Amino acid sequence: MSAQATSDPRVFFAAERTLLAWLRSGLTLMALGFVVARFGLFLTLLAPGAVDHLLSHRWVSDLLGILLVLSGVAVILCAQYNHRRYIASLPPIDVPRMALPWLPTVLSIAVALAGLLLAIDLMLF
Repeated sequence: MSAQATSDPRVFFAAERTLLAWLRSGLTLMALGFVVARFGLFLTLLAPGAVDHLLSHRWVSDLLGILLVLSGVAVILCAQYNHRRYIASLPPIDVPRMALPWLPTVLSIAVALAGLLLAIDLMLF
């Protein structure tokens, strides 16, 4: 009697859920960075009497915002890298055949690229 290998799709789908959780975390960091960077501009518009003081310290919120956005991009790219390595380490029987196996990679790279463009926008404006 031979032991026949059985597939357990829960392993693969747990890896997919983990990637999506890291994507959400990266997006949250990027959104927080945008809010922080634009908060300095908001304060400048809100308090016209204190413009000189606010403008002199606005670079702090801009820098912190850009760093948060870039941190979100790094989280997403690292999560994608870990996901690809983990999926490659699974036995072939545990990896289901999917119609679009490249979709998680494209999604991760697209969101990371959007984050990079956001960071560039925050630096320029």
